[in-house]
Amino acid sequence: MEKVLKYLKENPFYIATCDGDQPRVRPFGAVAKFEDKLYIVTSNQKNCYKQMITNPKIEISTMSKDGTWIRIEGKAIHDDRREARVQMLNENEVIRDMYSVDDNLMEVLYLQDATATIYSFTSAPEVIKF
Repeated sequence: MEKVLKYLKENPFYIATCDGDQPRVRPFGAVAKFEDKLYIVTSNQKNCYKQMITNPKIEISTMSKDGTWIRIEGKAIHDDRREARVQMLNENEVIRDMYSVDDNLMEVLYLQDATATIYSFTSAPEVIKF
């Protein structure tokens, strides 16, 4: 999972959710590790949060400047613990102007049963399960 975390911290990434039968993709930029799980963050006012609660199956994708790309599939599981929100803020300065730990807006979710695949045009895909 460390390789996946590093990949996402170094590259802006996109998350796909389901809105009924319509896929929805949007950019994300904050990720953290807490209790050996990969966490993402969003506002409970956003449609993507509501979509992840309704259907937790998501996919994440991004491409690196080195020409490789990653695709991650898993379930986004809501974690309402304050400690998880604190960790997210500690690891992501970029969101400190948007959220505070007890603002009743910030929601953190971790990936469960996740599979990350790193692709390249020059080598076989690397699969990482976490």
